[in-house]
Formats: sequence, C-alpha cells, structure tokens
Amino acid sequence: MKTVLSMLAALAPLTVLVAPAVAAPRIARCVITSDAGTWRGPCWFEPQRGGSFEVAAQSGNFNGTESVSVFITSPGVAEVRGLTSRGINSNWGTARRSPNDRACWVGEGFSVCVY
Repeated sequence: MKTVLSMLAALAPLTVLVAPAVAAPRIARCVITSDAGTWRGPCWFEPQRGGSFEVAAQSGNFNGTESVSVFITSPGVAEVRGLTSRGINSNWGTARRSPNDRACWVGEGFSVCVY
C-alpha cells in the first residue's frame, strides 16, 4: 500500500501537465450590443475550455452589465448570459457565430464581438 501511495504522490505533478491549460485573462476590444445600447471599448477576455469565454469591461461595465459569458453548446452555437451590476445573472439567449465576422456571436436582440 505504501508503494502505491508513493507512486501516486510521484505522479501527481504530472497531472498538471496532462490537463488542458486555459489561458489567462487578457485585454481585448469588445463590442457588446443589447437592448441597453452598444458598448465599445477595452475589455478583459477570459477564455475557457471548449471555446467558451467570459468578457468584462476593463473599467466600468457594459451599459449596466458587469460581465458577459458565452458558453459553446455545439459548433457555432452558444448560450449567452450577462451578470448585471445588481448581481442578477440574466439569460440573454442562444447566439450563433456570425459567418461574416467570426469574432461575433449574434442572438435575438444582442451581439457579442471580441477582437
């Protein structure tokens, strides 16, 4: 038993190398359009596994929305949610990747573009 535990302890650091890495947040340029209007400016872009991502304004918010999350559900399709400045997690709806601008996800009454 002690030998098995020793082997597992020796292998533990390797699990970090095997797990897929998610990149650290970086500054990007966002264009967020919703019923509240269009917001353009620098934003924090945080990639997540499978192509999903979250963005937040570098300073302030997106017309009352603190952050926007784009969760890929299938190729070219995502569910989009916004976290309001009041802490309300709102469902924006389904979005499709724009065929004209691959940096944009477009849904009913909103779009999220990250460059």
